[in-house]
Amino acid sequence: MDPQNSPPSPTSLMRAGITAFLVSVLVLLAFILPAEFGQDPLRTGSLLGLTALSRGANPFEGQVEVHREDYVEFELGPFQSVEYKYLMDQDAPLVFSWLADGEVYFDMHAETTGLEEEEVRSYEQGTASQRMGSYHAPFTGIHGWFWENRSAQRILVRVYSAGFYQTSTVFRDGGNFERVIEPVAIP
Repeated sequence: MDPQNSPPSPTSLMRAGITAFLVSVLVLLAFILPAEFGQDPLRTGSLLGLTALSRGANPFEGQVEVHREDYVEFELGPFQSVEYKYLMDQDAPLVFSWLADGEVYFDMHAETTGLEEEEVRSYEQGTASQRMGSYHAPFTGIHGWFWENRSAQRILVRVYSAGFYQTSTVFRDGGNFERVIEPVAIP
């Protein structure tokens, strides 16, 4: 009998079955749960952008708290800057508009907070006098903008937002201070 044509042994069949089972569990945890159900136990879904796919199946996103609204102004003298960020949970939405009465350099970015190693991600940089849009926090942390006046004129930056954030923080002149933003009052 030719050994290459002999049937597989029960041990090799068991190993193949166990390997197939483990691979299928890994595929379920790493890809299917994040993409289809928004569950990300291994954090591969957020790393690969798969959790965004689960939002497409059901556009409704429930929240446990009432949303908040914010308006703030910053006056920037020549070559001054300010950074303004919201504390947001992962997947929390934010709708925003910021308008300046002159062109400013801006950087929309976010940083993780908590016990894990700090991570900073930049999403959009450039020069403009306004930006409007919506944003979903890809992770729990502080999310917002840095603006810098690179002109010799004074510039006023106005920020309008609504979303599911807890507080905001202003970083300016070597210090920072937190602003408490109360939830919208619902009668």
